[in-house]
Amino acid sequence: MNGIASRFDFKDIQEKVSLHLRPWHRSFQFWVRAADIYTGYKVFQVRVSFVKDVQKQHAMWERQHELAADKIYAMCSDLGGFFLKVAQIIGKPDLAPAAWVKKLVTLCDQAPATPFDGVQRVLEKELGQSISGIFEKFDVNPLGSASIAQVHRARLRGDKNDVVVKVQHPGIQELMMTDIRNLQAFALYMQKTDIKFDLYSVTKEMETQIGYEFDFLREANAMERIHRFLYENNRKSPVLVPRVVQNLASRRVLVMEYIDGIPILKLGDEMAKRGINPGGKMAAAAKQNILKSLTLAYGQMILKSGFFHADPHPGNILICKGSEVALLDYGQVKDLPDQLRLGYANLVLAIADNDPVKAMESYRELGIGTVSNCGNEQQELLRLAQTMFDTKLPPGVAMLQPFSEDSSIKKIAVESFPEELFSILRTVHLLRGLSVGLGINFSCAEQWRPIAEEALYNAGRLKGANRKSRVRKPSSFRRFFWRN
Repeated sequence: MNGIASRFDFKDIQEKVSLHLRPWHRSFQFWVRAADIYTGYKVFQVRVSFVKDVQKQHAMWERQHELAADKIYAMCSDLGGFFLKVAQIIGKPDLAPAAWVKKLVTLCDQAPATPFDGVQRVLEKELGQSISGIFEKFDVNPLGSASIAQVHRARLRGDKNDVVVKVQHPGIQELMMTDIRNLQAFALYMQKTDIKFDLYSVTKEMETQIGYEFDFLREANAMERIHRFLYENNRKSPVLVPRVVQNLASRRVLVMEYIDGIPILKLGDEMAKRGINPGGKMAAAAKQNILKSLTLAYGQMILKSGFFHADPHPGNILICKGSEVALLDYGQVKDLPDQLRLGYANLVLAIADNDPVKAMESYRELGIGTVSNCGNEQQELLRLAQTMFDTKLPPGVAMLQPFSEDSSIKKIAVESFPEELFSILRTVHLLRGLSVGLGINFSCAEQWRPIAEEALYNAGRLKGANRKSRVRKPSSFRRFFWRN
């Protein structure tokens, strides 16, 4: 008996030591891989500077991006957790090199799933009942697994409609917080050496937002609040929002309405399967309707309410019957103070009106601190605002390169950036990535102009005469959407 007890004690000690060392091992893995990718690019920049032929330079950059893409993919895939979110942020066709996007976009739904026995323990502990006592059926295999949680399809006892059960991965919170702190240290180094942008504040806001994602009760309240807002402010909500099943939510488990649809990344495959020409009129109309719905919903949430879903990456968007759009996963939401909401409304108008003076005023109101290294400061500030806060790409440009030598970020150093604005910045960039992926180039600032004007008018900051001549009704929003 003593021998058996000793073996169990030793196993328990082993598990505790392993758990304690895991963050250290993870940190070591990140720094080794990040240093390899970073130094690879720095050495390459020296090599390519000796090549004068532009076409050869371009080919060399393509090969370097492909090499780096493999390394970034391997790091994000092997480490998982927070790095899957990093892949979602940087793996967008409007921002990252094509080689990166091609590799990283496949990581969207590739988080490793927790085995079912682990899911069962979490679920029964959180809800205080057995799975069989709550559910008539429960699919063992998850519908999908993301960085923080996985979702299963199920049916409640005595009900005929299916539900989705979201269950948090055990032990994931500590690991993700370790990842974020490592990224913060890397961001501090990058902004001192290569990128004249307040990256540290951006990572601090990421830490705050992702910290909220571990509380599913908060997510349930956010889902209900956004559902109520969108349905009360529209004849028909521009997006579908799942309803929470009452009394079946806890910090680590959330049961909600099941919405039938296909992931937006599989839209092209679904069209091909149905014999629809992806370049035809029917496909174009469907894509326009999808983007129109998302743009209207986000314009209303950000500018009219200030409380918005802050994570519209492709894995959170379903396309339903009739090109209706469902917006999933409300773990990341943001509640903007009125000062920032109205300051951003002013910036939207500056971008829509192509007004550099108003853009400069909006920067000051929002608390964005900049230092200029160029003569035409006002024009570069406007360009920077368009790069950061609008979805439209310049004519002939398929991909923005915000950190290239001729970019506004190289000419205008952003020394301070309010953490709260990162959620808007990320949301706009994700919308831009979706629009590029759908093959539609449009300006969200121009489409949000009437909503921004209404918000400023209601706050007493826009004269009635101006509003009367410029604010369009919601029907006009739809009519003018595709003029560009």
